[in-house]
Amino acid sequence: MSASENEKYLQKQYTEIARLAGGLAHEIKNPLSTIMLNIELLAEDIEGIDTPQARRAQRKISVVHRECERLETLLNEFLSFAKAHSIELKPCDVNREIRDAAELFQSKAAEKNIEIIEYLSSNLPTVMLDRNSFHRALTNLIINAMQAMPDGGQLVIRSRNAGGSEVAVDLIDTGTGMDEETRLHLFDAFFSTKKGGSGLGLATVGKIIQAHKGTITVQSELNRGTQFTVMLPSLPRLAEK
Repeated sequence: MSASENEKYLQKQYTEIARLAGGLAHEIKNPLSTIMLNIELLAEDIEGIDTPQARRAQRKISVVHRECERLETLLNEFLSFAKAHSIELKPCDVNREIRDAAELFQSKAAEKNIEIIEYLSSNLPTVMLDRNSFHRALTNLIINAMQAMPDGGQLVIRSRNAGGSEVAVDLIDTGTGMDEETRLHLFDAFFSTKKGGSGLGLATVGKIIQAHKGTITVQSELNRGTQFTVMLPSLPRLAEK
């Protein structure tokens, strides 16, 4: 089997596994929704009953409900990861996508004493994007940057022409940074340094960028901040007459 044939075979196997795993996650979500609904109804039934038994039951119900919500979040993130390779590309303005994503976080950033600054290059070439999935990737990177600045800081989002055939998007934060071991595994599925994290957020980002035929790299130092750089292929411009 040639290298190209082997790559096609592995891609086919991955697609089938992702399809089966996604189907399983959907099947789990249905009974999970039923469990959560009945837990909420049970909580309503004992609401207002002030006995030691009722208080113990309320605490147990709260734990079960919290764990159900955690499982639901994990399933949603896994489904997002499983379908990250399924995209529909259309010509887009990457600056518009950056503005839309950054706007969502301006008020929350202000509350956390984080300044979001945009340096968007004018006259960028058009890129081919699946707007929904690329938006998901951008928002995930912004969330990741904000979580790295618990005491406030600055997040710079920059777009630039990286040559005749690529557009670059940089996200530069002044956060806690990361060590080399963390950088090496940053885009691995289920790897997380956050308590309770699923480890699927940045893994999904990596798959989305890969599906766009782009690349994502990271530079970081502990206590010095982090820079993510996304490189996207751009459409050739028509020659001026």
